[in-house]
Amino acid sequence: MIQAPQLHARKGSGKAMKLLKSLLVSPIAILLLMVLSLELTYADEDIPVATTYMVYCSRCHGEKGQGDGSDGATLSPKPRDFTDCAVMDKIPDATIIKAITDGGASVSLSRDMPAWGQELNSKKINALAAFVRTFCHK
Repeated sequence: MIQAPQLHARKGSGKAMKLLKSLLVSPIAILLLMVLSLELTYADEDIPVATTYMVYCSRCHGEKGQGDGSDGATLSPKPRDFTDCAVMDKIPDATIIKAITDGGASVSLSRDMPAWGQELNSKKINALAAFVRTFCHK
């Protein structure tokens, strides 16, 4: 184990103490800045997928995925009911992912469904696609 040199407090050692403090503070400051930048970059990863669903999807698809969200009531066609297992079983994961990423029109569904590919990263979109499957209970 490497030990730091011993500095003794005495007259004239102020420069040595300043040097020691700067040597200790600089790496800590750099490490803190690195951690903060990582947290800002990856903060979205810490948000549960259920929360992401509530923010981006529930207004149209409803809190329980039944297609009965407050904004969905004004749309035609109505938003997809994720609890309809007969319909959901026929939809490939890739189609759900594309709809979330590029919008409903990209998979021949409603143009009213926005594309979220600019807002959400692919990891979060894949998680949302898996999450909407959880509304179908067999």
